[in-house]
Amino acid sequence: MARWLARLRAAYGAGPRHLLVLLLCFAVTGWVALRVSGEATWGRMLLWFVGAVIVHDLVLFPVYATADRALRGVLGVRTRPAGDGDTAPDPRRLALLNHVRVPALASALLFLVFLPGLLGWGADTYRAATAQERTPFLLRWLAVTGVLFLLSALLWLLRRARR
Repeated sequence: MARWLARLRAAYGAGPRHLLVLLLCFAVTGWVALRVSGEATWGRMLLWFVGAVIVHDLVLFPVYATADRALRGVLGVRTRPAGDGDTAPDPRRLALLNHVRVPALASALLFLVFLPGLLGWGADTYRAATAQERTPFLLRWLAVTGVLFLLSALLWLLRRARR
C-alpha cells in the first residue's frame, strides 16, 4: 500500500485525498452543468461565468496583488519566505497584515456581490419585486465594512495585549 501511495504521489504530484477532493469537485461541477444546460438562459450564464473568470484574472487579481504587495511594504513584511540565511518575518507584523487582509477581502466580496445594488442598476426591477428602494445599499456596505475593520482591529489589539 505504501508503495502504491508513493507511486501515486510521484505520478500525480499530491496524495490520494487531494485527488479524491478534485474528483468530487469535478462531479459537482458536472452535476451543475447538467442542471444549467436545461435552463433557457444557459448561454447567458456561461457568458457571465467566462466574463467573470476573465475579469478576475485580467483585472481584479493584478489589483489586489498590487494592493497586497503595497500593504506588505508599508508593514515591512517580506514578500518571499525566509531562505538563504534570512530571518523569518516578525509574527506580529504578519498578524497585523492578516488582520487587514481578512476584513478587506470580506468587504471586497460583499462589494462584488452587491455591486448592481450599490451602483443603482436595476432599481426598477428591484422595486417591482420587493417594493423597497435600493438607496441604503451603499451606506449599509460602508457600515458593514467599518464594522469588519473595527472588529478585526479590536481582535488584533486583544491578541497583542495577551502576549
